[in-house]
Amino acid sequence: MKKRLFWTIAGIIGIYHAAEAQVILRNSYSVGTVPIAPDYSLTTSWAALPTKKDAADNLPLKSKELVDGQAEAKADVFFIHPTIYTQKPAEATFEWNADINDAALNKKVDESTIRNQASIFNGSCRVYAPRYRQAHYYSFVTPNQEDRQRALDLAYADVKKAFEYYLAQYHEGRPIVIASHSQGTLHAKRLLKEFFDGKPLQQKLVFAYLVGDIAGPPAQPNEFEFIKPARSAEEVGGFASWHTYLRDYFPEKYQTYHFSTAVCTNPLTWRLDETYAPKSLNKGGVGLRFTFQPQLADAQVHQGLLWIHKPYVKGRFLLRTKVWHSADMNLFWQSIRENVALRIENYWKNAGK
Repeated sequence: MKKRLFWTIAGIIGIYHAAEAQVILRNSYSVGTVPIAPDYSLTTSWAALPTKKDAADNLPLKSKELVDGQAEAKADVFFIHPTIYTQKPAEATFEWNADINDAALNKKVDESTIRNQASIFNGSCRVYAPRYRQAHYYSFVTPNQEDRQRALDLAYADVKKAFEYYLAQYHEGRPIVIASHSQGTLHAKRLLKEFFDGKPLQQKLVFAYLVGDIAGPPAQPNEFEFIKPARSAEEVGGFASWHTYLRDYFPEKYQTYHFSTAVCTNPLTWRLDETYAPKSLNKGGVGLRFTFQPQLADAQVHQGLLWIHKPYVKGRFLLRTKVWHSADMNLFWQSIRENVALRIENYWKNAGK
């Protein structure tokens, strides 16, 4: 009974694939054995498009008065999903990077990150989320840095290609939100530097939500030359970033990854200071079966980390989790949703000034 209750709670706060994260890839990376590159002119190469029915269109169960507003949205979001490729590779030749034609993996992507994270933005953005040859989870723990970088470079090449296709075929000069989580944020930072930072396209950047940035050293205040960390809920053109842990916990790589100086935004106040935000400020998160959960978590920035108490769910006393990485966005779903709408509104107010 206790085990069943634990996994029910785990579903509520967004834990997924944890048991598969110990897979070790035995073979070295080989350029000759990677999956075929995506063709982004095909709708099947996208996990989410505003022109097709997909998981990003979903609204949480028991949510009130929420609508999918993509048809009338005045901005686009380009969403880069996190690492879902954690299991033992089905093909021995395709180990380091996922095959976007793997139907089972695509289902996991859609039912986890696209439904729980990309859907945040459907109230005020048209949602674009490419499938890409994501690097396997092992890329982040392997001692072989050359293998790691090759796998990540291939993944980013797809993200870049998808974004270029988006610009050419879908953009039409509209304002852009960049949103990402975990591995996706590693690629998003690179994308922002290549296409936005100090470039003409920066004028179209509403905001960047660079969440769960622990795949490498997290974003620093000087991460970009011209795109700065936002200090309020209303600012446009900047970025926010956070990484969620249980109160009083410091991750193993706290010093080596320079967490103490990292940009950490409180997603309940949208400030960078260490003022405590009680759960009453939380507009709601999502949980088991994509169900709306009001006041799911509190939040406080502390030395570059976002600390929370155990999420306020039934049976919370059973939770032993200290790393809340996979729930970085689930816990604050509605607060993010309302914030992106506010920033888009302010973007248009300032347009032409």
